[in-house]
Parts: sequence; C-alpha cells; structure tokens
Amino acid sequence: MKKYILIVFLAVLCTVSTTSQTLTNFEYLDVFQLEYTGDPQISPDGNYVVYRRTGFDIMKDRSKGDLWLLSTDERKIHHKLTSSERNESQPRWSPSGDRIAFVSSTDEGSEIYVYWTETGVIAKLTQLENSPSNISWSPDGRQIAFSMKINAKPPVLAKMPSKPEGAKWAEAPRITDRLKHEADGSGYIKPGFSHIFTIPSEGGSPRQLTSMERNHGGSLSWSPDGSKIYFSANLNEDWEYDFRNSEIYSIDTRSLQYDTLTTRPGPDYSPVVSPKGDKIAFLGYEDKVQTYQLRQLQLMDINGDNKQLVSGGLDRSISDVVWAADGKGLYFTYNDLGKTKLAYIDLKGNVSDISDEVGGTTLGRPYSSGSFSVSEDGTIAFTYSRPDRPADVAIIGKGRKQPKVISAVNEDLLAYRNLGKVEEIWYKSSFDGRDLHGYVLYPPNYVAGKQYPLLVENHGGPILNYGPHFSAEMQLYAAAGYVVFYPNPRGSTSYGEEFGNLLYNNYPGQDYNDVMDGVDALLAKGVVDPSQLYVTGGSAGGIMTTWIVGKTNKFRAAVVAKPVINWISKTLVADNYYGYADSRYPGQPWENFEGYWKFSPLSLVGNIETPTMVMVGMNDLRTPPSEAKQLYHALKLRKIETVLVEIPEASHGIAARPSNLITKIAHTLAWFEKYSKKE
Repeated sequence: MKKYILIVFLAVLCTVSTTSQTLTNFEYLDVFQLEYTGDPQISPDGNYVVYRRTGFDIMKDRSKGDLWLLSTDERKIHHKLTSSERNESQPRWSPSGDRIAFVSSTDEGSEIYVYWTETGVIAKLTQLENSPSNISWSPDGRQIAFSMKINAKPPVLAKMPSKPEGAKWAEAPRITDRLKHEADGSGYIKPGFSHIFTIPSEGGSPRQLTSMERNHGGSLSWSPDGSKIYFSANLNEDWEYDFRNSEIYSIDTRSLQYDTLTTRPGPDYSPVVSPKGDKIAFLGYEDKVQTYQLRQLQLMDINGDNKQLVSGGLDRSISDVVWAADGKGLYFTYNDLGKTKLAYIDLKGNVSDISDEVGGTTLGRPYSSGSFSVSEDGTIAFTYSRPDRPADVAIIGKGRKQPKVISAVNEDLLAYRNLGKVEEIWYKSSFDGRDLHGYVLYPPNYVAGKQYPLLVENHGGPILNYGPHFSAEMQLYAAAGYVVFYPNPRGSTSYGEEFGNLLYNNYPGQDYNDVMDGVDALLAKGVVDPSQLYVTGGSAGGIMTTWIVGKTNKFRAAVVAKPVINWISKTLVADNYYGYADSRYPGQPWENFEGYWKFSPLSLVGNIETPTMVMVGMNDLRTPPSEAKQLYHALKLRKIETVLVEIPEASHGIAARPSNLITKIAHTLAWFEKYSKKE
C-alpha cells in the first residue's frame, strides 16, 4: 500500500513539474517557430480546403509558404500538397474541383502549376518573363487567366563612348522618367506594364490579351460563357497623374475588344460577375479627395448600365466580395471596432454577420487581415483569428452560428506558452466626449490589484486599426512585464467614415488627446504604475510617439520607429511622394509651407526632454532614414538622451525578416529598461 501511494505521489509530482516547466513565457526565438494559415480555398463541393501555410526558416531568416490540403469532414486528411520545398501560393480550384492551379517559385522565377486531385500528378504550365498573379479559371475549366508584368526598356538620354576592351568602368546610370519609380520593400521598379494573359489549362503557350501601355489587372472575373474577362485599370490619357482613379473594363477573349463600364472619378475595382452573368458587383467610391473614404459595394448590369450602391447603409469599408451561388447576395468582409467580420449582404443592402473572428495573418503587430472562400453549397472557409493564436483554417456552414476550426498549426508551440490576456477598453474623449476604443494586453500571470509599468504602442497608418489578434510583438512586451495599451484613436478605420476622416487637414491632431485619455483611463483603473510610463510606435505610430514626447514629459522613455519628422521633406522623398497633397494637407509643400510645418513633429523637438531612441530600417523608402536622422540629430544637438538604431536589410516592414522583428523588440525593451524606475 505504501509503495502504491509513493508511486501515485511521484506521478502527481512529475505531472506538476512537467506542467510548470512546459508553460513558459513567450520568448524571442519562438518567433521563428510561429506559423499561420492564409488564402484558404474551399473546393466546389465543400469537402476540402487548400491553403497556404507560412512559417519561418531560422537559418535563412526568411518566411516560407507551402500549400496544404485539408479535409472538412471527419476523415482528418491533412497533408502537404506537393513534395516541393519551394515557395507556393495562389491556389485556385478548377470549376469542377478536379484540379488546383497554383504558383510556385523556381530557379528561373515563379510559374503556374496544376495539381490533379485524383492522381496527385503535378505539371508546370508556364515559362514566364515575370511572376504571375490573379489566377482565375475559365468557367469551362479549359483556360487559366492571369496577369503579369512585361518589361520595357528604360529611357536613354546620351550615347556613351565605347570603353576599351577589358576596362572596368562604372555601371551605366539608372534613368527614370516615371512618376512612380520605386516601392518600399522591393526598391527600384523596372520599367514595364502589367498585362492580362490566358493559357490552356492542359498546357500550351500564353496568349497576351492586353497591349496598351497601361497597368491592367487586379482580380480577374470571367463571364459565364468565357467570352469576356472583367478587370480594373486606369487607361486614361493622364493615367500617371490620375493615380487615385481606376475603372472597370471588359476585354473580349477572341476579338480583344475593350469595353469601358465605369467612368466616375475615384477607384472602381474588384469586379465579380454574378452566377447568371447578368450583373457585376464591384468595389469603389467617388473620390471626394479627403483622408479616408469608404470602399462601398456597387452593382451594375453586365453592360455597365443601372449602377446602384448596395452597401450605403453600412458605415464601414467593404472588402473581398464573393457572389452566393444563387446570385441573391454576396459574402464579404469588413472591419468593425477593431475586429474583421465575415458577412452576407442581399441585393437590397441588408447585412447579416456570420463571424467576427477573421484575421490572424499579421504576426508582428495586431492589424486586421484575413481571407475566405465559399463552396457551391455555401460553406465558407476562412482564416480564424484569436488573441492567443495566429490564423488557423475554420469553416462555417449555412445557418451555423459557430465556426469549426479544422487546423491547429501552432499547438505544438503555443500550447506550452503562458501568454498575456487581451481585453477591450472603452473610454471618453476629453476633447469632444466621443466614445474611444482600444485594447489592453496584460502580462502573463497578471495579479489583479498590482500596478505594472505601462507600454503604449501606437499603430501605423494612421488610417488603420488594431484588433484582438495575435501579435508576437505585443506578447513579447507583455512577457517582459508590461501592461501594453494599443489604442485606436480618431483616424483609425473600423469606426466609420466620419471618425476616420477626423484627421483630414488635422494630423496629428486630437488623436494625441485620444491616446493620452486612454492612458488616463488605465491610471484611473489602478492597473499601471504612474511613475512607469513608456511609449513607442512605428510609422504613423512613430509620428504619434514623437508628437507625444513633444507635448508631455509623463513618459520615462520613448522609442520612435520609422517616423515622419518633417512633412515637407518626407512628402518629396518617399516612394509614395505624389499621393499626399490635398488628401492629407492642402496643396504641395511649397504651396503650403506653414501648414506642412505646423503638423511636423520636428516643430516640437525643442520641447522634448524624454530619453528617445530613434529606429529605422536602412532600406526604408516609405519613411526614409533621413527622417529618423533629422530627429536624432536634433536631439543630439539639444543634448537629450538619444540613440539611433539603423536596422540593415530592413524596409518599412521591419518584421519581414524575423530577426529584424526581434531586433526591434529587443532594442525597445532594452531602452525602456535603461530608464526604468529601479526598486
């Protein structure tokens, strides 16, 4: 009997010991072990989902995506689609469900492949000049449409003399005469235009349908008889400077004749032909030239007549529209109060929510994201988001209230991590009495009644939002012992057009008050130590962080990441330099010097007393390093405690490489620790 009791005691002790050892806090190297699902495509019969499973290679410090096949029933089939170790993406089922087209990288570039579901045979269809995108099957399954860039020669201004044989001269100059000639994350844009192609699904030669020197593309939608493809583009004569505009067009797949279906100012895009072929749904708005405008769902006849606004009763932007099989309505997503919702709208504009748990495909910070697809019987596959997990695949059938989660790609890691808990916070604006909203993440093993240091994390955009989604960055801050507050101040999306547009000609403005009102609300709750306040943020969040320390000395330390410091200089050196005038501030900088300067954080630098780290990616083209250096140099000249952290091989999206994300977080925490109040 004593021996039996001893065995039971040791078993219990072992269980307790194992539990205490396995539930550890989230750590830096865990970032490399994270995975998430994306682009879930459900088969026409609803029995399978093919999705992209993205993880990270710790040796190459890069993300990598494979395609996986998953059954939706009790068979529990779940395996990699191919044996390839290349990057795979854009899976699309054929109309009959017998094949899956997808894109895979090769040594020569990305190509289109087809997978036969019955045999598992895979064939490469293409040998292309550049990477294909926007794959779309013809209704009869005989053709696959796609878009691809066709390269063009750069301009030549002077004829150089021939160099002597064997001479090592400098490379030829890079010359551009285009308005848009570079893009953050990819750098210099080679000359050329995107065009639409078709290729036989059984193999053959691609056929180029478009030829005008304009960019054609976006999502492609076929007419039911396969005679036309609908797309969006800007084919106007002044297209380069009319960059906010796009229209819906069709092209006849035989005669190559264009038809123009929309003509209003502003973006019209994402055309989707109805199942009967009599209607086209599309997204867009008539441009009012302001900071934020709602993307709305429109309908028109197949020939462009009888245009009507369908989603006018919903004060939110619409994304990703898909027709129901019966043609009586459409499925779509929209952001509401920080959450991404999946919904259905009938042709009269009545909206029914299906799920508010879409997202989970941005691991760095908790931005809205996600995608879905619909089978013929109305079963929906979507990326399922939770505060404690990146995206998994979930399905929800017609009439069901709760989704069924059918993957668990992070349970091998996160089931053994003690993560912080997320909760919403609502509070009142001290400026105009508005209801304001944000999120609070508590440290693991949070003890009610105890006061913790507060870390305020301001989101980018500023026309974006944070939601209750998994975030490696926020979890690592919480694991370091901070209560993390991430607000959605005015200007944030998901609260309506009027709220998002409050920053028009007023940025930064009362969004500063909104952030500070949230800090005061947390102080009033007694959950944070008033002597231990820290603030950070990237991009627009870097602007807000600089603005905050230029307005108040409440914070012990600040980390300003990839900021705009001087709107006059930033507006003319960023990759999107042409897009600011009038939508952010009236006129160009030389026409409105005082207005641009008024909202430049550099105008407040003489007030800053807070120790401030300045951080930027060395390859950032959106908020170039020259912006960060202006702040750093100004603080050095004023002898304020500061340091400049320049991250190699990082563009504006610092989290693109896992090690750079870790670098950002580790240096932020080290700076705050340096200036923390020691017990």
